[in-house]
Amino acid sequence: MATKIRLQRHGRKNYAFYPIVIADSRAPRDGKFIERIGSYNPNTNPATITLNFERALYWVTVGAEPTDTVRTILSNEGVLLMKHLLGGVQKGAFDEAEAQKRFDAWKAKKVAKVEAMKTAMADTKELSIKKRLEAEAAKNKAKAEEVAKKKAELAAAAAEAAKEAEAAPEAETEAPAAE
Repeated sequence: MATKIRLQRHGRKNYAFYPIVIADSRAPRDGKFIERIGSYNPNTNPATITLNFERALYWVTVGAEPTDTVRTILSNEGVLLMKHLLGGVQKGAFDEAEAQKRFDAWKAKKVAKVEAMKTAMADTKELSIKKRLEAEAAKNKAKAEEVAKKKAELAAAAAEAAKEAEAAPEAETEAPAAE
């Protein structure tokens, strides 16, 4: 029986997530499977991957063929690297302790790189929010100055109209007295 490590599609339209399963190559995509070893959610940033590392390593070592996407996921999680290192142990190139040390060093670099990327994304987002807030404050200040200027013009026009209104009755009262 040819086994494949592949993704099953679950979720709703435009919001899919994928369980990672071991299945017979002849089984339908979302059909019967042998074992579920993890999940992949591309909807988060960065994508969320949960994987049972030991079971994935076992299935890869016994000959299960991953699909292209799953191969990338397994590579990013270090399963294929560990298989490669265990091959070196079997050939006698180095011992298991050295293989584990190399894997741990690789994993530490990988985690640091992902954390740096997450931090950079958060900083960029924070900077973007700060710039938008400053731009909005500048627009609000300009609008407030414009409104204050219009109010001052209206107040000056109202004061001028009031002076004219006071001057008009005085002129009318003086005119009949003069006659």
